[in-house]
Amino acid sequence: MIDFSTDIEACLAHLHAGGIILYPTDTVWGIGCDATNEAAVEKIIALKQRPDDKSFVVLVASEREVLQYIAAPDLALFDYLDEQQKPTTVIYDHALDIASNVLAADGSVALRICKDEFCKHLIKRFRKPLVSTSANISGMPAATVFAEINEAIKQGVDYVVQYRQQDNTPQQPSSIIRWQNGTVTIIRA
Repeated sequence: MIDFSTDIEACLAHLHAGGIILYPTDTVWGIGCDATNEAAVEKIIALKQRPDDKSFVVLVASEREVLQYIAAPDLALFDYLDEQQKPTTVIYDHALDIASNVLAADGSVALRICKDEFCKHLIKRFRKPLVSTSANISGMPAATVFAEINEAIKQGVDYVVQYRQQDNTPQQPSSIIRWQNGTVTIIRA
């Protein structure tokens, strides 16, 4: 196992203090914060120069956490997700205990069970969901590797994770679906 404990400890300190981090995910590098902290989310909105009304993706570490932050999810969805090869973000109705500026106007939330070892470990230790938005200025292409991330983003966060910075394997954003009564609507393949 790769030792990323120094990064985890630094991330936890900044997240608990309401800070924002730049970190590798199961898809592209992300800018993250405590998904229950509206002030921290505002820092990401400002850094990305992002419209206030645009929702965010939220990462959790397990199905159990989905049940904690979503009112009455359809459990059949978990079987569908187990079959997916690509990381899949699901838009759920009726989010619970998530900062209002993370949610879409209709109260829904885009949530992904993260399978990346670093992210899972961080989320489990933090004991709260994390915002995960691509590490770019709003409207610009998402960076597929760390070296492509804009310097303003790197300078604008409170902590930059060292783990996986040298990994030059291009990454892609997740698929996004909406699941309603067993029917899948693909938002982004």
